[in-house]
Amino acid sequence: MVAFTEFRTPLKRYTDAASVLPNSSRRAWIIGTIGTALAVVLAAGPALSQAGVALIKVDLSLVSKGYRMSKLIGTTVINDKNEKIGTVDDIIADRDKKLLNFAVLQVGGFLGLGGRLVVVPYDSLQIDETGQKITLPGASKDELKKLSEFNYPA
Repeated sequence: MVAFTEFRTPLKRYTDAASVLPNSSRRAWIIGTIGTALAVVLAAGPALSQAGVALIKVDLSLVSKGYRMSKLIGTTVINDKNEKIGTVDDIIADRDKKLLNFAVLQVGGFLGLGGRLVVVPYDSLQIDETGQKITLPGASKDELKKLSEFNYPA
């Protein structure tokens, strides 16, 4: 077995072009190098692509009048006879058109257990101004249970 008690490597002094120049020339060389680097960065242009998102000014008064999907989810859905027929489980937006197209409702069950999910067109829901009351006119629990069951993709 060999034991090393000390390991030394001779240090080499790093010298560059600036270190061998006189002070006035060294200053000019450093400024020239920084200027060149800055010119390269500016010539490269902005880091963002030119096909970025066009930002527009949004009327915030209109936004504040909209429905928050996070607040609608879990809300009870009633029919026009004021009978509870389900709850909103989710709202689905179309990927291509980016419109709210579907509402996923949970029907049947008790306290969220044993129910099944069905899908109805989002436009068929009538939502009051506060977002607290959601009505699906002409629907009943039995009719909703007859719809095909929806399962979220894995």
